[in-house]
Amino acid sequence: MTTTTTNVRDRSRPMTGEEKKVILASSAGTIFEWYDFYLYGSLAAVIGAQFFTPFPEATRNVFALLAFAAGFIVRPFGALVFGSLGDLIGRKYTFLMTIMIMGLSTFFVGMLPSYYSWGVAAPIILITLRMLQGLALGGEYGGAAVYVAEHAPANQRGYFTAFIQTTATLGLLLSLIVIISVQGYVNGNYPDQPVLDAAGVAVMNADGTPAMMKAFNSWGWRIPFLGSILLLAISLYIRLQMNESPAFKKMKEEGAQSKAPLREAFGNWKNGKIALIALLGLTAGQAVVWYSGQFYALFFMQNIVKIDSFSANVFVAWSLVLGTGGFLFFGALSDRIGRKPIILAGCLIAAVTYFPVFKFLTETANPVLSHAQDTPITVTADPADCSFQFNPVGTAKFTNSCDIMKAGLTARSANSNTEDAPAGTIASVKVGETVIQGYDGKAENAADEKKRFDTELNAALTAAGYPINPSENTSLAKAEHFLDIFTAQKLTIVAILTYLIILVTMVYGPIAAMLVELFPTRIRYSGLSLPYHIGNGWFGGLLPATAFAISAQTGNIYAGLWYAIVIALMTVVIGALFVPGGTHKKDIFADDGR
Repeated sequence: MTTTTTNVRDRSRPMTGEEKKVILASSAGTIFEWYDFYLYGSLAAVIGAQFFTPFPEATRNVFALLAFAAGFIVRPFGALVFGSLGDLIGRKYTFLMTIMIMGLSTFFVGMLPSYYSWGVAAPIILITLRMLQGLALGGEYGGAAVYVAEHAPANQRGYFTAFIQTTATLGLLLSLIVIISVQGYVNGNYPDQPVLDAAGVAVMNADGTPAMMKAFNSWGWRIPFLGSILLLAISLYIRLQMNESPAFKKMKEEGAQSKAPLREAFGNWKNGKIALIALLGLTAGQAVVWYSGQFYALFFMQNIVKIDSFSANVFVAWSLVLGTGGFLFFGALSDRIGRKPIILAGCLIAAVTYFPVFKFLTETANPVLSHAQDTPITVTADPADCSFQFNPVGTAKFTNSCDIMKAGLTARSANSNTEDAPAGTIASVKVGETVIQGYDGKAENAADEKKRFDTELNAALTAAGYPINPSENTSLAKAEHFLDIFTAQKLTIVAILTYLIILVTMVYGPIAAMLVELFPTRIRYSGLSLPYHIGNGWFGGLLPATAFAISAQTGNIYAGLWYAIVIALMTVVIGALFVPGGTHKKDIFADDGR
């Protein structure tokens, strides 16, 4: 067991070797927990095909992303439960509970039969396990941030808590490396598997041959989930070696603990106001920048730019390798100039540059697609026929001709404009000079009309230069293996993604120290956990699904970026007006809240 000083006010000295060991051990355990949580996000498209098969492709993508987001939606509730426990019984034992719940939930995802075997029970159980992961993560972050901050020297809180900030990105990186390794091995050593429909029957190609999928997409995706049981064992060992936070021990010895931390943290305006300012003026903007730079960038490359999942994972992994050091850099910088200016600057730069950066990403990774998007495409439809195609529960059926038209264009990454038509008009689309008539999805001949529409739309888009079949697009970026990035095109993609990661490190590197400094010791775990997890769980976690739905509705593949931009700008304004500055100079033990 490690030993730590209880002289919690004497923190400006250098950290001892034992204290560094405590912080590194805490960070390592948190990496494994983030690895577990983000496995699903990295494999959302593959898992969606296994558990949400009955739904149309566009709906399946939204539903799969929302299953990913389910873990984020419940994170604030985990923050309330485990934050309260952390302030009542201590940081260490709360750590042990959260890692157990996370590790076992991840292992059971790997064991869960698909929709073909268990029907609708399979996606329901999957979402339940995701919610358990979210509850565990809701209690994890606050404890890790508080634990490290309460051990760190006062003049290095930003630097040492930045190690905790790296854990989320390193957990994502670890998940990508494991996925890339397993995917390469399984697909290279095992034969392709037949594609099954919702009834479990093999799908046939037009020429009568069975449609096939890679072995990894069929069953190999389970291996990273099942392997997490080993990480659980390592994490438990690490957590058992840690001692309680010296600040908590001192507070307990003095009898200064809060008997009702949730009521004290959020039941009066003095502390509740701090939580509200922290949410809207810090964590909301931080969250959308974090998820735009990592998960939405990954989703955008796979589903919009049409890069295969292996190559997209390789490019993101390299950007994480190159950019992760920024967490420590900006954490240390915040010890000198303050947390607030760095976080708000990151939000502002992101809001100003997202549109040109993501457009440059498309131009670089798929130049044929980017060039084709200059072709004017106009949808003419009755406005009443056009719905907002956001389907959070996967039950809505979008059968209006306008909805079908827009869904078809979005699936092909085609940008379009919409013109109003008289009431009752069946939607049509003009691609260049070619006009294609839509159809009513409720009509008796809808199946035949769908085949006709898809054929005509594919032909028109192909004539306009759209690369409908990615396998025939030789300009599309593709990595054959992890080291296959040393061409101008691929290095540029990695550079673009690294820029997005640097923005992530600006907003995320100093945030833990900033939140710790806003709340007194006796309610610190509860106080910082809720605004952090509402910001990251709701504003951030719902970003990929929300952005995708906005893009589908507007007919513009970049329109979903407005969600992140508006929230980031909101945080800049509120943060500049209401978030206190100079917290990096604060003695976090001087105000115990009594």
